[in-house]
Amino acid sequence: MRAENAQSVVDGNAAAGLLWDVFGTDVTTLVGVCGGCGSAAPLAEAVVELDEVAAIVRCRTCTHTLLTVLRQGDGVRLVLGMLGELVRE
Repeated sequence: MRAENAQSVVDGNAAAGLLWDVFGTDVTTLVGVCGGCGSAAPLAEAVVELDEVAAIVRCRTCTHTLLTVLRQGDGVRLVLGMLGELVRE
């Protein structure tokens, strides 16, 4: 999905349901560390581009894609981008 095709741009809480489908728990409180700029923040604070098929989770500081969550039929696929670490604090 290209940014101009996103139906909405929201915070990381909007991806909570899709991420729950992947991890089986709420991960929005986990701290994501961007492999591009080193910024560390809870996933809830990330920028999310959302449409009916995908959620692109971007670093709020440098806008690199941290991860993408895709709906595929009855399943969900996670594609890692520049997410360097996911930390529980």
